[in-house]
Order: sequence, then structure tokens, then C-alpha cells
Amino acid sequence: MKHYYLTLLALTAACLFILHIGCQQQNMTLGMRPKEAENADKASMQGPKITFEKVAYDFGDVTARKKYTCEFKFKNTGDSLLSITEVKRCCGTVTRLDKKEFSPGESGVLNVEYLSGPNYSVMKRIIYVSSNDKDNPKVELTISAQVIPKVTCEPQKLNLVLMEENAGCPDIILTSVDSQPFSIKAFRSTGDSITVDVDPSVEATEFVLQPKVDLEKLQSRPVGFISIDMTHPDCEKIYLSFSTLLRFKFTPQSIIVFNPEPQKPIVKTISVVSSYNEDFEIESSSSKNGTATVLNQEKIANGYKLEVEITPPPSDDEGKFMDVLYVKMKGGETLSINCYVRYLKE
Repeated sequence: MKHYYLTLLALTAACLFILHIGCQQQNMTLGMRPKEAENADKASMQGPKITFEKVAYDFGDVTARKKYTCEFKFKNTGDSLLSITEVKRCCGTVTRLDKKEFSPGESGVLNVEYLSGPNYSVMKRIIYVSSNDKDNPKVELTISAQVIPKVTCEPQKLNLVLMEENAGCPDIILTSVDSQPFSIKAFRSTGDSITVDVDPSVEATEFVLQPKVDLEKLQSRPVGFISIDMTHPDCEKIYLSFSTLLRFKFTPQSIIVFNPEPQKPIVKTISVVSSYNEDFEIESSSSKNGTATVLNQEKIANGYKLEVEITPPPSDDEGKFMDVLYVKMKGGETLSINCYVRYLKE
């Protein structure tokens, strides 16, 4: 009987010991789990984090050629120093950042200035912000707007023709969209080849301008822009471009020789034709630096095919050379075509 009680006591003690060990192991396990979770959270938070309040800004409807500003607020939500390495902007925008390093929890502001275009358009620009945030090293910010000029211009481009009266230049019509009267202060063109008589004292909601074209000046500057200064409060200036169909044209427009052997002649073929289907004759040819010579000329429809010999000079420090080939027509007009030589640098 005594032996029975001793055995029962030993079994009870063993059970209690095993239960105690299990509880200790369970307590250790339960105690480690929050610690492990905390370590995991800390690991995920290590490093700088750049967080923007918003990544897009819409200016809505804007007037032409005006400056608009907006700001993008951000914060370093990480646990180490945030360094902004680059702010890459698009054309028509200016960005300003007072500093480039931000401590944990510190906020900053990226200021953006946008200059609206001269004509009606839907604008979208993207700005990239690069930093040492490993999870988000390049943030894309977007600004957008719809440009609605308060003064419209028709046409927006002049296509001029030398062989027509006044180069075929049409009237230019300016109209106030919001019915706000304005006056024209000045009219300017590239090379002063296109002029308009304006009276700054006259105000109206619409103007019909009748340009006058100087054909001689136009031939020397066949492509350019026109700027019109106005007193409209929301549209102070309008730009329009012009281009001219020249009397003659070269194909290709320039001669390019790439990495030649110095002093070894190379023959290139070009053509010169009349844009207006005129019959003409070539009187002579020459080059500015003496490296280009016309070897042969063959009559083709509305023009000539020319075989041009280029004798490349020795390479200089820049590895490039330029000459100009002049082709003189009977009647006095002289055409020019650029000849380029490019050497590979060792």
C-alpha cells in the first residue's frame, strides 16, 4: 500500500514538472512574438521615406502666356535622413526646393512655376523627384491645364509663296474671346520682312490686319516668327510662325561626309530643282574653303543633278570641318548648301 502511494506521488510530481516546463516554453514563445513583430516593424521602417500629400495638380482653365504656381508638400516618414538628389522638370516649368536634406518627420515643399503656351492646348507636364528612398527612388508628379487664349489669331501660321503677289500673305484676324476691347501696341517679324501699320490709340474687340511682305528680306530670312503686342489684360502677346516656299531647293539639304580618309576625294550626288516648275540654268559653282567642287551636272525635270567632289582636309582637334558650296544661277541668284565632314575621335 505504501509502495502504491509512493508511485502515485511520483507520477503526480512528474506531471506537475512537465506542465511547468510547458508553461515556461509557452510563456517564452508568447513573449518572443511581440518582440519579433517589433523587430520586423523596425526593419521595415529603416531608411528614409518620401511621402507626398498629392502627386497631381490641375490648374484648370488658364489664359495664354501667363505664369501659374503650385506646390507639392511632402514629408520624410522614415527614420533616417532623406536626401533629394535631383528634380527633373519638363519644358515650360521652373521648380524650386529650399533645401535637399530632411530629417525624420521633417516636411518640405516643392514649388512649381508653369508658363502657359501662346495657343489653345491641353497641357500635361511631368516632374520627377529622385531621392535616397530605396522603396520609391523616383516620384512622378504631374501638372495639367487647359490653355484658353482670351484673344484668338487666325491663321496661326503663314505659308508664304515667293511667286505670288505679296507672297500670298493672308489677312491676320485677332478676336477678343471675352469681348474685352484691346489695342495693338506693336507688330514685329523675323528679319522685319513682314510689317503691319498699327495705331495704338484704336481699341476694338476684333482687328483685321493686312500684312505687307518685303520679298527681298523674306528670301534672306524665309522662316521665322511674328509677335503682336496687345493691351488685353489677359493676353498681352500673340505669336505666329511663318515659312516660305523657296524658289529653289536642294536634296539633300546638306552634304555630310562621315569619318573619311583625309585628302582622299569622295563624290556625293545632290539635286537642285525649282519649287515653282521654272526652267533655269546654272552659270557657275564654287566653295568657300575650296574643298567642294562640282564635277558634273545633268539636266533633270525642273532642275539639275550635280556630282560634287569633297576633298576632306586633315582632322583637327575638334574632329569636324565645314565648307559651303555656292551654285550661281543665270540671272544673278546664288544658292548655298552646307558641306560637313565629321571624324571619329580616337
